[in-house]
Amino acid sequence: MKRMVLVAIAATLIAGVTVAAGARNGAQGVESPLEANAVTHWSLVSQNAVSAGRPPASSEVLHGLVHAAIYDAVVAIEGEFEPFAVSIRPRRPTSVDAAVAAAARGVLVIRVPGQAGTVEAEYAAFLAGIPDGPRKTNGIRLGRAVAGAYLGLRSDDGFDNVVLYMQPPPGPGVFEPFPAGQPVDVKLKQVRPLTFDDPSRFRPNGPDSLTSSDYTADFNEVKALGRVDSSQRTEEQTEIAHFWSEQTMVQMNRVVRNLALARGLDTLESARMMAMVHVSTADSMIGCFEAKYHYNFWRPRHAIQRADTDGNPGTAQDTTWTPLLNVNHPEYPSGHACFTSGVTHALAEYFGTDRLPLAIDSTVTGTTRNFARLRDIRTEVGNARIYSGLHFREAMQDGERLGERTTRYVLHNNFDRARH
Repeated sequence: MKRMVLVAIAATLIAGVTVAAGARNGAQGVESPLEANAVTHWSLVSQNAVSAGRPPASSEVLHGLVHAAIYDAVVAIEGEFEPFAVSIRPRRPTSVDAAVAAAARGVLVIRVPGQAGTVEAEYAAFLAGIPDGPRKTNGIRLGRAVAGAYLGLRSDDGFDNVVLYMQPPPGPGVFEPFPAGQPVDVKLKQVRPLTFDDPSRFRPNGPDSLTSSDYTADFNEVKALGRVDSSQRTEEQTEIAHFWSEQTMVQMNRVVRNLALARGLDTLESARMMAMVHVSTADSMIGCFEAKYHYNFWRPRHAIQRADTDGNPGTAQDTTWTPLLNVNHPEYPSGHACFTSGVTHALAEYFGTDRLPLAIDSTVTGTTRNFARLRDIRTEVGNARIYSGLHFREAMQDGERLGERTTRYVLHNNFDRARH
């Protein structure tokens, strides 16, 4: 990872702002009743702001950026761990709560301008609970400096570019939007990741050939289980499909936030754990959508309705077939698999084990499902997207591998204990 140049920012407010090795740039559900710290509080504010009218993948990219800024603000004060992208020498005394709020607010009001009024109201209310004085003033200055540095580093990241979808000639294996029009998050294919330069760095090898035996098996599996009125899908499988259809960033952030509260993580550890999760997953989603729009592979909806064109005698056409659920972006690799893999592998790295019992709820079904291992979550999500009629099995497996490879790279190079 490249080391950055000095950032000349807020020189009259706070000394020693540098960019360290790290990023080059950069619907509420059932929330925990446990008392939030500044990090978990602002994670919820960010969740609600970035998810307003925005799909899961691009929501996670912005949310990862906010959590990177929060982490660097906390580390500047608490020390112990290496900064992710911005290193600051704080004035003392410094309020970590004020710094977290100012860092999150500073990123959100610029990168999510449509929610600026709501964020500003949250910011004013939060600061009102911190006693006035030098600690508060210095914390605000530090947080503003961190946010300003991140905004500078990510000013040309491509996230706000208007990228129109260009439909390739229709044919066997070619994705076509449903409903017709601009599909979701086309712009992510050209967004610069937070931790490396090339969004195609971890691109998988591509979907199976339409005439392969693996494609045939995957085709027939989703054809049987994913049809809207399938007689082979059980009632529980249908519930599982709907359970995992909530806005993924909102659902997963709720899991991570509640986990930080339930485990009693302090401000520093909450900042580190949540940054590890969301930075890893943000870059996983950028890589995932780069691959989606590179391969532009068709969804089961069109694959099954047009199976007479695929050249495969093992795939029978059904012009009446429709999936249980619908999303509007290319099939391969699975976005939910990439997302879930990023989250669960980062949690395994932070806690040092795959054995992490979790109770996860869904606002779609109003139910809670319990998992003994993180890998069990990945397995169920993989099955859920088959039951939904959204994916072939190969897309789930390769999406999971993309998320794992990206996360391992991100965490191998970032969030280490400080070397004194």
